[in-house]
Amino acid sequence: MRCAPTAGAALMLCAATAGLLSAQGRPEPPETPRFASWDEVNVLAHGLLQLGHGLREHVERTRGQLGELERRLGACGAACKDPEGSAAPPRAQANLVNPGGGDASPETLRSLKTQLEAQNSRIQQLFQKVAQQQRHLEKQQLRIQNLQSQMDHLAPRHPGHEMAKPARRKRLPKMAQLAGPAHNISRLHNGGWTVIQRRQDGSVDFNQPWEAYKDGFGDPQGEFWLGLEKVHHILGDRGSRLAVQLQDWEGNAESLQFPIHLGGEDTAYSLQLTPPVASKLGATTFSPSGLSLPFSTWDQDHDLRGDKNCARSLSGGWWFGTCSHSNLNGQYFHSIPRQRQQRKKGIFWKTWRGRYYPLQATTILVQPTAAS
Repeated sequence: MRCAPTAGAALMLCAATAGLLSAQGRPEPPETPRFASWDEVNVLAHGLLQLGHGLREHVERTRGQLGELERRLGACGAACKDPEGSAAPPRAQANLVNPGGGDASPETLRSLKTQLEAQNSRIQQLFQKVAQQQRHLEKQQLRIQNLQSQMDHLAPRHPGHEMAKPARRKRLPKMAQLAGPAHNISRLHNGGWTVIQRRQDGSVDFNQPWEAYKDGFGDPQGEFWLGLEKVHHILGDRGSRLAVQLQDWEGNAESLQFPIHLGGEDTAYSLQLTPPVASKLGATTFSPSGLSLPFSTWDQDHDLRGDKNCARSLSGGWWFGTCSHSNLNGQYFHSIPRQRQQRKKGIFWKTWRGRYYPLQATTILVQPTAAS
């Protein structure tokens, strides 16, 4: 048996990825200069993603080679433990694991098998780290795309000089200022509004994966989520409005209405908010163009937190941001839990009843407005 090439390949793989994995613990590099090329940043992110894919494929091939060696050792295991009772002569037994000839004692075989198992464990850990780094890079690339969209929205345009634009999705339209609360619920339903979400009794599980939130689930006559793709089809590329109706367990109700723009799946259905709206909803950090919130689920992490998956830590799918502003698709509680750690997973709207108050009922509606 020739173990040296396999072990060497694993060591070379570890050395090749040491820099990539150790970068997770280093401080983040300084921000890109104001006049840096976004295309260069995008190329860099794409290159890192390709490196992650290549490392992952290399690890999978190495694991396959180790698995084949283990199967060959397993086929020889019984014969090596009891050579007298085996029908094959000692030389034939040795050739099962050493086709090139030569003696291999049971102690040597056991030692080699132990080394292979330890090496396989290290390769498995490396594979998990590479996969984690790949997810992190994909998340960073999505943020770069959102920043590119915001830069396009802010870039000045001079008369007689048309600014060259890279081939990407259309610029976000300019949105109106924040409007006051809408108190007449029936007027909303009769004014061209479409209900896209309803929570009222906990009859539907909202802790669903990405595809479910994309396509929709539940019962339109009861609790349901219409589906991100359907909502984007309704709103199109126009500026739109979103209305949120909230109810607590004391019979109090609140209704809010504000302008939005909803991106397509290539932006993770990002919800674009103007600065006044972002501030009113509790955000403390946003760009001059506003706040862009990608949609996240437990299996598609697009939130603005680099150190956690908000959907996995809380519950449901939502435009989480930093996990603390709102979540109307959280876990439904029929009574308010005593434990604060449990309450944070519920349905909440921070700027109304607070971060740790799980609401009793919610309704979300959307309405397209005139194209800008």
